[in-house]
Amino acid sequence: MTQRQRTSSGGPFEERFAYCRAVRVGNQIHVSGTAAVEPDGSVTPGGMGAQTARCLTIIGDALSDLGGSLADVVRLRIYVTDISQYEATGEHLRAAFADSPPASTMVEVSGLIDPEMMVEIEAEAIIDAVD
Repeated sequence: MTQRQRTSSGGPFEERFAYCRAVRVGNQIHVSGTAAVEPDGSVTPGGMGAQTARCLTIIGDALSDLGGSLADVVRLRIYVTDISQYEATGEHLRAAFADSPPASTMVEVSGLIDPEMMVEIEAEAIIDAVD
């Protein structure tokens, strides 16, 4: 059986719903849907752009915990509650992935688990070295 490494961001829903932030299997890292949650459990204020930036920070930290980085991301799934604000999300995605753009999908959803959440991002990464 392939060994799995896991990391948690300490988000309020991880323990409650029995999942972890990310799992590494071989040279692949799968990052759970990540919303903009602050360390105190509150939703990041400041709109979709600020929430996207926070999501990317949490994802980057999870990847780092498991030996990867945002540069290793090959696939993103982005869920937004208001597609008309896509530029606010796109600005942060361009900044994070300009040198290594992943395959990506953005879709509008009717809502996320907390009504204040405006964006949630899933990521998949493939890292060069297999530990």
